[in-house]
Amino acid sequence: MDYKSAGVDIEAGYKSVELMKQYVKGTMRPEVLGGLGGFSGAFSMERFKNMEKPTLVSGTDGVGTKIKLAFLMDRHDTVGIDCVAMCVNDIACAGGEPLFFLDYIACGKNEPEKIAAIVKGVAEGCRQAGAALIGGETAEHPGLMPEDEYDLAGFAVGIVDEKDLVTGKGVREGDVLIGMASSGVHSNGFSLVRKVFDVTKESLAVYYDELGQTLGECLLTPTRIYVRALRAVKDAGIRLKGCSHITGGGFDENVPRMLPEGMRAVIHKDSYPVPAIFSLLAQKGGITEQMMYNTYNMGIGMIVALDPSDADKAMEAMRSAGEIPYVIGRVEAGEKGVALC
Repeated sequence: MDYKSAGVDIEAGYKSVELMKQYVKGTMRPEVLGGLGGFSGAFSMERFKNMEKPTLVSGTDGVGTKIKLAFLMDRHDTVGIDCVAMCVNDIACAGGEPLFFLDYIACGKNEPEKIAAIVKGVAEGCRQAGAALIGGETAEHPGLMPEDEYDLAGFAVGIVDEKDLVTGKGVREGDVLIGMASSGVHSNGFSLVRKVFDVTKESLAVYYDELGQTLGECLLTPTRIYVRALRAVKDAGIRLKGCSHITGGGFDENVPRMLPEGMRAVIHKDSYPVPAIFSLLAQKGGITEQMMYNTYNMGIGMIVALDPSDADKAMEAMRSAGEIPYVIGRVEAGEKGVALC
């Protein structure tokens, strides 16, 4: 009797590490100390000692049941981007610069090529965010998980000078709301998506004219990473008053998180194009408009609040970083919440 006969293949673990090294190497930053394979990841803070009050900000998340689509389509190189996005976008929301990321993959059976494909996506997400992938863990769980399934989670750490934290406290009546376009459903609400479309390998392969692609291709599109765009706004000398990452809970749950008491967000639904996937989802599932906005990003992945005089310059900075911004509303005095009109 040995560990392999119990279901854990140590040699496969070694091969996974070797295959993923090429992807991890592309995420390195000068602050990373040591190499891949140590017991911990080391990151120098020397470059940030000139901040008045350096403050660490962190984020952790997974991909949720979107991962089931990766199983059905046997495509594993995009969910890692989603995992990174869900963590680093939250850090950027606070005004932080993501520094490093760690992933955790739990699987029923370690298939080195599949694990390497997952990490390839994680590394791509880190590259987009400017964060170093300094460590991770692949855990084989025979008997606990099916051999062909896995789960993925991550953890990111960033830094911001305390004076530059985006807290929403400075949001005032008359501030403009700018939204940056999402790439689709992102990584939230997939339990409902899977129920509406009765997701199978066959249903994911169906081509929809209104989507311009198959259902699977559309739904597996990775979450956008807004780190560079928010950094570009900051580098342009613009002070963000509030910032909201539109994830689970849609507009109703996330937008109020950046508002102080006595302020409400008024958002105009016709101020930007809603991607076809949301109309298709609502139609096929008989989902009310209110529930759609209470569950999904509806085409806007990140919303910022700022002074109206900064709007044009901020949007120019966002475009320079490859994002598509829209003026989607304003802040008014009133009961804290969101009004869609």
